[in-house]
Amino acid sequence: MSIDIKHIAKLSRLRIEDEKLAKFEKDMENIVAMVDRLPDIEDELTLDPSDAMPLREDKAVPNKFTRDELIANAPEVQAGCLVVPKTVE
Repeated sequence: MSIDIKHIAKLSRLRIEDEKLAKFEKDMENIVAMVDRLPDIEDELTLDPSDAMPLREDKAVPNKFTRDELIANAPEVQAGCLVVPKTVE
């Protein structure tokens, strides 16, 4: 199997020096081979009843912070509202 590390680096905007390309290619091939050796799981995973994980009780905490405390960390606020980038034109 041949993996094009230069292409992967370009897609992920990484700069990899030419002398390290062979090492990264070998490492990536080893990772893919390891994943190929993993067994297929046909059935749904179940928990072991003899080793149950204790779960915490969910408790709602109303009014833990004031509105001013919450918007204090916002990068931009106008008229008491958070300003976010426009996503739909």
